[in-house]
Amino acid sequence: MCLICDRIEMIKNGINPYFVKELETGYVVIGDHQHFYGYSLFLYKHHENITELFQLEREEKLKFLEEMSLVAEATSKAFGAEKMNYELLGMGDAHLHWHLNPRRKGDIGNYGNNGAGPVWWYPMEKMYSDDNRPSAEKLESMKEKLRIELEKLI
Repeated sequence: MCLICDRIEMIKNGINPYFVKELETGYVVIGDHQHFYGYSLFLYKHHENITELFQLEREEKLKFLEEMSLVAEATSKAFGAEKMNYELLGMGDAHLHWHLNPRRKGDIGNYGNNGAGPVWWYPMEKMYSDDNRPSAEKLESMKEKLRIELEKLI
């Protein structure tokens, strides 16, 4: 089983502390690390042999994209993003899932192109430092903020 499938099983069993809301095609979760405050993910509900967006049936693909867009909008509003960055990667975990990063000027420090650029220009060891894990109290607050914004849109 993949990491995303494991996280989904935790959601189904009621033990994923990062879970925010279930939508028709996926699950909304807050990211484990919060260097980019409000970093959230939208996890596709199914894995099976589907590893690419283009492998989804048309209606499912459109619904998944629409819901991802709503999650991105809610994330932006909940966490005051100046710009949203979207990633659907998969070489690490081939399970379809969106990384939604709220961005703000200066959030990568002096890295990149004079402090501007994609999230991966910020050093991974800093981004994924345990210092960037939200406390239980902060996590609950973040989940509630995102849940409220999602409810307004759905």
